[in-house]
Amino acid sequence: MNNYFVILAAGKSKRFGKNFLKQFFKYKNKEIIDHSVEKSLKSKLFKKIIIVSNNARYLKKKKYPKFVTIIKGGKERSDSSLNALKFIKKYKPKNVYIHDAARPNFSIKLLKNISKNLKKNKAVVPIVNSRDSIKYKVKNEVFNLNRKNSLLTQTPQAFNFKELYKLAIKEKSKINDEASLFLNQNYKIKFIPGENSNNKITYLDDIKTSKTFHGLGFDIHRLVKNKKLFLGGAKVPFHSGLKGHSDGDVILHAITDAILGALRKKDIGTYFPNTKKYKNIRSPKMLKPVIENLYKSNFSINNLDINLICEQPKVSKYRNKIIDSISKLTNINKGLINLKGKTVEKLGLIGKEKAIACEVIISITKYE
Repeated sequence: MNNYFVILAAGKSKRFGKNFLKQFFKYKNKEIIDHSVEKSLKSKLFKKIIIVSNNARYLKKKKYPKFVTIIKGGKERSDSSLNALKFIKKYKPKNVYIHDAARPNFSIKLLKNISKNLKKNKAVVPIVNSRDSIKYKVKNEVFNLNRKNSLLTQTPQAFNFKELYKLAIKEKSKINDEASLFLNQNYKIKFIPGENSNNKITYLDDIKTSKTFHGLGFDIHRLVKNKKLFLGGAKVPFHSGLKGHSDGDVILHAITDAILGALRKKDIGTYFPNTKKYKNIRSPKMLKPVIENLYKSNFSINNLDINLICEQPKVSKYRNKIIDSISKLTNINKGLINLKGKTVEKLGLIGKEKAIACEVIISITKYE
């Protein structure tokens, strides 16, 4: 199909929060913009996907498929939209879909419904009715609007490319959406039912979560000479390593157990018993299926709080290295991970530098 999907992601997110672009905020285990990219790819409706952004260097690190192209955005939304239309003109597209990256919750079903209606219409726009009473102010007077006749437009909005380009190239004023171009010229638009979940994220409070659970993890292993020491998946220089059926990584074992506890899924030994199959297994391989199951079950991680209990090595020296490793293995922001070093005042095996222990508390949230 000769359809092109444009994702507008050049906004400055002034209302979302200081110094943070909402399109790159982690939401439901992935950045907001990636929900739109993945759904447009999965729909298989588009020949090419265009991301309009002023952060091309960052986006290129994501290594999207080759038919995802990143181009520079403009100062205003309408400027970015026009940049995209000018860019794809050379491909001679039949239809173009324009979508705001700040709407990650649209469905593939909506995309297919738009595509179906676009076969007999030059403009298709999803709408919902307002749930709130609407007032309209003219100078010092305030009027009631009929809620049933008040239409809230959403994106993606889809158009015959030639018709939209002709209107956009002539428009001198700043517009809020592409439907405005058609309405300003009294052109016909096919309005179809939108989705109540397809809200635009403007403020941080727009991201709603529910059902929070907590899990506790603990692990301890003896130290033995002439073995590599792994903590949080990172190799830490030390004269001894942790003895165990696996590599003995107490941090990853405690994190894994904490996740299983929050999910009410027993313990790490249930899934990785001391059998020949798991002899000398690296701990990241144990954590990976547990993390994947967490995300597939529609949970996200709110934070990890870690106590590493040892006399040596000093946690402060390797804190950043360990947190970086945990962040990559769990696919969560480093700012959500806290690692504290605790000693036991020379008491017991740990105090005699013959063992290392770790305890972890995790908070996870179930989203719809």
